[in-house]
Amino acid sequence: MIERTSTLLFVLFAVGFYSCTPSDRLTLKNGIWRGVLTIQGNELPMNFEINNSNGLRVYLINADERIEIDEGKIVGDSLYLPMHIFDAHITAKITETSISGSWTKNYEDDYSLSFEAVHDDADRFRNTTSSQTFSSKWRVTFIHAEDSDTTEAVGIFRSENNKMTGTFLTPTGDYRFLEGTASDEEMKLTTFDGGHAFLFTATTVSEDSIAGHFWSGAHWHETWYAVRDENAELPNLDSLTFIKESYDGLDFEFPNLDGDMVSLSDYQGQPLIISIFGSWCPNCMDETKFLKKWYDENKDRGIEILGLAYEAKPDFNYARGRVLKMKNKLGVDFNYLIAGTKDKEAAAKTLPMLNHVLAFPTTIFLDAEGEVKRIHTGFTGPGTGHYYDQFVKEFNETVDGLLND
Repeated sequence: MIERTSTLLFVLFAVGFYSCTPSDRLTLKNGIWRGVLTIQGNELPMNFEINNSNGLRVYLINADERIEIDEGKIVGDSLYLPMHIFDAHITAKITETSISGSWTKNYEDDYSLSFEAVHDDADRFRNTTSSQTFSSKWRVTFIHAEDSDTTEAVGIFRSENNKMTGTFLTPTGDYRFLEGTASDEEMKLTTFDGGHAFLFTATTVSEDSIAGHFWSGAHWHETWYAVRDENAELPNLDSLTFIKESYDGLDFEFPNLDGDMVSLSDYQGQPLIISIFGSWCPNCMDETKFLKKWYDENKDRGIEILGLAYEAKPDFNYARGRVLKMKNKLGVDFNYLIAGTKDKEAAAKTLPMLNHVLAFPTTIFLDAEGEVKRIHTGFTGPGTGHYYDQFVKEFNETVDGLLND
């Protein structure tokens, strides 16, 4: 029902757009805007920039990141703004200097959050400060509010130029580019990438310990606590996912984007990098951007990349459409297969030789004979600074080994 409603909404916008005269159309003022999502009773502030010099362009801003959104339509005083590669959108009433509406995830039932924005307001948080209290490396434990499941993580935060930035590294990926504020007693960090909205808060418990909350979108909530620890590290991310002893190696057969069946044996004779991913996944977006650039620069070396897509719905045409949009939007030149859905237990059943599918993405490196040489769980993206640099170094070393075998 949501998919039909979204399609109908787009058609109505398109019809209205072409029936309006230029003088009927409002424009949103160029420059920096401050938006606020209401999630689980909390305000999640963000910043974005609008540029109308070549059609409506919106740039989501999170610390050093800028995500371009270029498919927005304005009809009269109404805005329809698809969210980059994600199956989500903003619909709103507008003036030149204000936006009032909602952010909706189209593939989730009853998932719509209030969204407001005003022009010419660069303050993500009011009365921002840049206390050094939280600037450090932290050993973190997240605790899910409902079932008390825990996740160990590493927090890295820094205060500079009147704002706080940083991220969390977890065994399944990082929380990307976070930005906010910090006083001597309290820290707040947010990010909004178009498909995901995260709010982290923390207060000091002692000189070297903090505790707080993590809210994600409409439903997810965790508490967390952390101890200052410059030696905090994640477990070995190459040891978490592996081939079961009862299997000789990796094997699969899935349809490509044209519906033709493709098996792993079709790639026999050349080294192969396999990305287990989903177009809905923010860490997968980061990995795909990295792999796209790397492949463009290295495909002549005789190595291939293959994406196994696990999407939000089991319908092939839906999954194909989402992957194709991501592929085109990011300019990806390697191939994708539609492998299943984003439920991790269901995904594991499609690859029974793996002990589990713990994270999207998971990256598998095979040599020219099809032997699995390395399985890397999660992705350490550009929001993690030198951790990302280390990942890139190890990635290249792994590929060099595959090519020299």
